[in-house]
Amino acid sequence: MKIVMLDRNSLGMDIDISIFHKIGDFTAYDVQSREQSKEAIRDAEVLIFNKTRVDEDLLQHAPNMKLLCVTATGWDNIDVSYAKSRGIQVRNVRNYSTPAVCQHTFALALYLLEKLHFYDEYVKSGAYSKQLGFSNFSEVYHELYGKTWGIIGMGNIGRAVAKVADAFGCKIVHFSPSGNTEQGEYEKVSFDQILAQSDILSIHCPLTDKTRNLITLDALKKMKKTAILINVSRGPVVNDADLAFALEHDFIGAAGLDVLGVEPMAVDNPLGNIKDSRKLLITPHMAWASVEARTRCMEEVVLNITTFEEGVERNLVTE
Repeated sequence: MKIVMLDRNSLGMDIDISIFHKIGDFTAYDVQSREQSKEAIRDAEVLIFNKTRVDEDLLQHAPNMKLLCVTATGWDNIDVSYAKSRGIQVRNVRNYSTPAVCQHTFALALYLLEKLHFYDEYVKSGAYSKQLGFSNFSEVYHELYGKTWGIIGMGNIGRAVAKVADAFGCKIVHFSPSGNTEQGEYEKVSFDQILAQSDILSIHCPLTDKTRNLITLDALKKMKKTAILINVSRGPVVNDADLAFALEHDFIGAAGLDVLGVEPMAVDNPLGNIKDSRKLLITPHMAWASVEARTRCMEEVVLNITTFEEGVERNLVTE
């Protein structure tokens, strides 16, 4: 089969993709213009991609296309309806990044909770060497033990986070934006309840019409003033401007973000004006990207292609 990969460099150049040469006539392209992408896929039967918008405008230039393989779990950049109308299968990759995203969720939360930026700078500035006592705890911090950890989106990642938070001694509550998730082990609450109760609120839901702009200024005002918001799902779930306003006016305690409304971060994003890392920590959409996770992702894509050739249904996206 003729296999084309777009935005290859979005997966990291340290990841070996030579295996695709063993299963088809394979060509990879780094991020390029829309017109270049249209030309690149002209003869393709299988398209591998990450963030490229794959819709009718693109696919009409690929008359032989049979299979779309997104190197991610989310598929909000794919016009699945159009693909189905053409008889093109869409397959995603599931569970590959769960350990990495779970780990990063706690890295963000603990950095903010324990005021680690302040204490790191305190030592490196020389202030610690000049003090008389052996300890310094001038910035108050708290334990996770006994706190309420709220989870929006109790899928695989949400459940992994719940398990770790439970081990820390947190009370777990969760909210399902779709209304479909049933997780009997942990208490299910309403949206207003999770906002009001959570000391840490982490977001792990997909981007849908129900979750876009889910966290607005109105929602943030309902949270505890000491609450920490963590978003490692999709940027547009949180309104960036509203969050910036809430942080500047102390409606919540802090926020840790791995995703933003526009990526890369827009130069005029008001969150960029908040320089206090005790209040806001932003990482560049890398929670999913441990080398182990990216390797698993490629292995899963290979299986998606080979099972397609064998007529086996796997990781189908049907909307």
